[in-house]
Amino acid sequence: MPPITKTNYTTVLSIAGSDGSGGAGIQADLKTFAALGCYGLSVITDVTAQNTRGVFNSVALSASFVKEQIEVLTDDIAINAIKIGMISSASTVRTVADTLRRLPSIPVIVDTVLKSSDGTGLVSDEAKSAMIEELFPLAKLITPNLAEAATLSGSENIPSTRSDIEKTAETLKNKGTSAVLVKGGHMTGDICKDYLLTAKGGEWFSAPRVSSINNHGTGCTLSSAIAAYTAKGCDLSEAVRKGKQFTQEALQAGASFILGNGAGPLHHLYGCWDNPSPRGIRPIE
Repeated sequence: MPPITKTNYTTVLSIAGSDGSGGAGIQADLKTFAALGCYGLSVITDVTAQNTRGVFNSVALSASFVKEQIEVLTDDIAINAIKIGMISSASTVRTVADTLRRLPSIPVIVDTVLKSSDGTGLVSDEAKSAMIEELFPLAKLITPNLAEAATLSGSENIPSTRSDIEKTAETLKNKGTSAVLVKGGHMTGDICKDYLLTAKGGEWFSAPRVSSINNHGTGCTLSSAIAAYTAKGCDLSEAVRKGKQFTQEALQAGASFILGNGAGPLHHLYGCWDNPSPRGIRPIE
């Protein structure tokens, strides 16, 4: 037998909350990483009791234990990118930031989770402030939706026009992050438009809206896909474009399935099943 040629995994670490229903949080992140050819690692910050109908309760793990989870992984395994999702407490936000400052070479994608898709608040006001002060300066990219962008920028009004979104992105970028992707999925109309602002300038991305009630975890999936493509060496513009394509296709594939009695998940692994969906979608190359 010829010798086995060994190679390193492309790894992505998710630091986020757990969703037992599998549609969002750590579970969605790991499925996204796997679907896009990356090896997923996880650090759990919060455990939730939730299903397709909503979040019923959550318990935060201690900041010291979250720190320990990160440290034992990074002491042993080379990590190519980090995605940060739900962190409910300010002390944990600060602890995560302190820990990541010792890992400056790893790109960090921050999904600015404030509420669940059913509107349940997931983080404290103090944690929101800590996110801006501690995590924004460490982030290669933050990915707020329209409501999160308004809250984090200090605006009372959700941006609704291209001009409003561009101004909000500029305000957020001035708070210390390297780049901002304002997600427009909650806008009305048949086209979803997202705005990416980097040091190079602004760029709009458009895609047809997928009609589906199975949209639980869409934001988690997009930020995780961007992190995966970043880990694989894509620049931000390409990572966002490819991440949006994967998310849209996972939404479309998931529209054909039923899970629970509420908003079901995307079909993250549509390309890995023998019969991924009646729509005949295939993996992204």
